[in-house]
Amino acid sequence: MKILLTGATGYIAQRLLPVLLAQGHEVICLVRDAGRFDTGKFDGANVPLIMEADLLDSASLKAIPEDIDAAYYLVHSMSAVGEFTALEERAARNFAYAIAHTRAQQVIYLTGIANDTKLSPHLASRKNVEEILSIGSVPLTALRAGIIVGSGSASFEIIRDLVEKLPIMVAPKWLNTRCQPIAIRNVIEFLSGVLLKADTYGKHFDIYGSNILTYKEMLHQFAVQRGLKRCIITLPVMTPRLSSYWLYFVTSTSYPLARNLVDSMKVDVVAVTNDLNSLLGIKLIPYREAIELAFGKIEQDMVLSTWKDALGGARKARLYGKIKVPEFGVFTDVKTMKVTDPKIAADRIFSIGGAAGWYYGDWLWNFRGFLDKLFGGVGLKRGRKNASTISTGESLDFWRVIYSNRNEMRLLLYAEMRLPGEAWLEFTIVNGLITQTATFRPLGLLGRLYWYMVLPFHYFIFNGMIKKIAS
Repeated sequence: MKILLTGATGYIAQRLLPVLLAQGHEVICLVRDAGRFDTGKFDGANVPLIMEADLLDSASLKAIPEDIDAAYYLVHSMSAVGEFTALEERAARNFAYAIAHTRAQQVIYLTGIANDTKLSPHLASRKNVEEILSIGSVPLTALRAGIIVGSGSASFEIIRDLVEKLPIMVAPKWLNTRCQPIAIRNVIEFLSGVLLKADTYGKHFDIYGSNILTYKEMLHQFAVQRGLKRCIITLPVMTPRLSSYWLYFVTSTSYPLARNLVDSMKVDVVAVTNDLNSLLGIKLIPYREAIELAFGKIEQDMVLSTWKDALGGARKARLYGKIKVPEFGVFTDVKTMKVTDPKIAADRIFSIGGAAGWYYGDWLWNFRGFLDKLFGGVGLKRGRKNASTISTGESLDFWRVIYSNRNEMRLLLYAEMRLPGEAWLEFTIVNGLITQTATFRPLGLLGRLYWYMVLPFHYFIFNGMIKKIAS
């Protein structure tokens, strides 16, 4: 079968794609920025086709092949700010119109559980998208999920940050809201299971795990599963804004995502029971088992995707436009050093950041990350997905990977922290010589003042870093 997969760089799609390929389907990945999709991790016949298009630009969707059999709509905007409702509606209408001009038999949409009478703006927007897709000429199967628990999911990582960092939590009253978490493994089973199942056409189903819990109970059970003791005190006086800032500074989430999560967490997300899991032969995974499975992947360094990779950071930069580092109108800090063993040096380059740190002056890197958070940036808490491998498009602390090729021994990063300009950091190894290049394109006078202000710190940090990598 020929399948169209939208949101292909996102957390869910990156988990679903290998399953569809393993089932023998021909998959076309629709992405807004082809530079953020790493095809290097696929080999043999199981290589997806990449189609660059923008759901907000109806003309670009005319390139969707007419002979597709089904399409997945996995586009969400939990991290969006501003008029996201209008944008989501426009994208859905464009998509529905484009799919109507194909031979597709089914559209599958993953949305949120929306059974409460009062919905958050994001849940209301997702329900509106579902209604738009349902009135199209192609039958819709809508799967409604609540909190998704899996290595790299936004909910899982936020809970992990809170539990592992805070022995005592003074938390908002929304921790008493009920939800029905579902394991990412079950989500993928449902998404792949309903594909071209005629019995699911024109219907919506809540998909859920076997436990109904409050967020407070989820935190406690997470702590028990990890062998930790935690005290959680809820306060009725914390406003949504304070709650959002609380999540933003304690966890690795962005402020827009924190704000939208707080809005959603004030609403009960409990499923209406159905027999879809029985029809598809899916065994529902309990919450604590889902946590155990997630840490199994983390400990084996086998995390397939994270919610952070789906974001473009504060600038939402198109990667292919940043891969050529500017040569004029920029400040550069170039350092070179001989290496005795290029392979070991390359291992250090491609393992940089995250838990490994930046090899020199980590406290300065952490302070810079704190300042970035203070001014609404992504901060240094995003870490990295895998300890030793890094792919194009992934997030790396407050950088985005623009180019990563171990055979060429080249790694190029683009800064997503708050800056009065743009910054790149590049590592190459050629003929036993490592070159480390920091490039900064200033924005106006403030950008130039910033460069000279941080220059003394760069001298120590970048000197120490290249020595550590080369030694």
